[in-house]
Amino acid sequence: MTEKREYTGDYADKTLYIPGPTEVREDVIEAMAKPMFGHRMDRMTDLYTTIVEDTKTFLGTDNDVIVLTASGTEFMESAICNLVDENVLVTTCGSFSERQANVAERLGKDVDTLEYEWGQAVKPEDVRATLEKSDTDYDAVTCVMNESSTGVRNPVEEIGDVLADYPDTLFVVDAVSALGGDFVDIDDHGIDVLFTSVQKAFAMPPGLAVCVVSDDAYEREIAAESASWYGGFQRSLDYYDRKGQTHSTPAIPVMLAYRKQMKHMLDEGHHERDRRHREMAEYTREWARDHFDLFPEEGYESQTVSCIENTRDIDVAETIETVSAEYDMVFSNGYGSTLGERTFRIGHMGEHTVESIETLTDAIEDVAGL
Repeated sequence: MTEKREYTGDYADKTLYIPGPTEVREDVIEAMAKPMFGHRMDRMTDLYTTIVEDTKTFLGTDNDVIVLTASGTEFMESAICNLVDENVLVTTCGSFSERQANVAERLGKDVDTLEYEWGQAVKPEDVRATLEKSDTDYDAVTCVMNESSTGVRNPVEEIGDVLADYPDTLFVVDAVSALGGDFVDIDDHGIDVLFTSVQKAFAMPPGLAVCVVSDDAYEREIAAESASWYGGFQRSLDYYDRKGQTHSTPAIPVMLAYRKQMKHMLDEGHHERDRRHREMAEYTREWARDHFDLFPEEGYESQTVSCIENTRDIDVAETIETVSAEYDMVFSNGYGSTLGERTFRIGHMGEHTVESIETLTDAIEDVAGL
């Protein structure tokens, strides 16, 4: 049995370069330290309608937006529960896409998978071929936009374009580690459900999940015999239309932080934020190729998380520990037992810049003797 380890609060501050959570602005943290108010007060309506409408503006979508107190996994589960009556095609190329298949199986759905080796990307032409040759009428196809376990960025835009030829099959995208740091035109590419967690590229404290829902997805849920209670699209969106609030008690302090950070994101702009993340990714990839190699398939590298292949056979765990102890910076090892010491990962998302990423890579070079 796990023993209690008392939280003391007496810990060194570490700059985070992991795949999330990431660094949070001081004024965003401070925004949480406000006197508490009721979640059915007018003040809550002002807060919630602000963050919902600001999110729609930032993303440039006409679709509905839900901001729910949860991790992104809530919408991973509820999207399947709400939209899939029986059959779903799950594209898998890493841990989080495989998790989607596992979630669907646990919900009792009939799950087919289009599988790729870890490090490879989902190909739109394979999705089309699978749909063309299958006798199954799929209720939905799922894809992870940014597979942070492998550093792969899947071409969800092109996959969405394929699914435009299959109007009865909805498209569900997990954008947890990408949205806010990697531009995607949700409406133009027919993405019916896209969800994220705010502690990633949105650079906020953990605790909220964001979901963008198309009219087709909303109508599909209404026609379904059952749907998620907590993460139900109709329940959330109808309550918003009536009251401008959430149907259940929200994490008000985190929503106050969200309001502050979303104003920063609007000031920067979606395309400019995308450009900054692209520059960080390009720097990190160049550094990785100079000293190691990149794990993901060429041409499909993530814009927010670089997965670097440990071609020099450095001791990844020891390097991470030493960089943390000597430089107060934290990056990540390879994902789980599958990649372990074979790779390591650098999260270049949120409020980081090329200069701050270079500070980390300099520290890695020093500790690893590169």
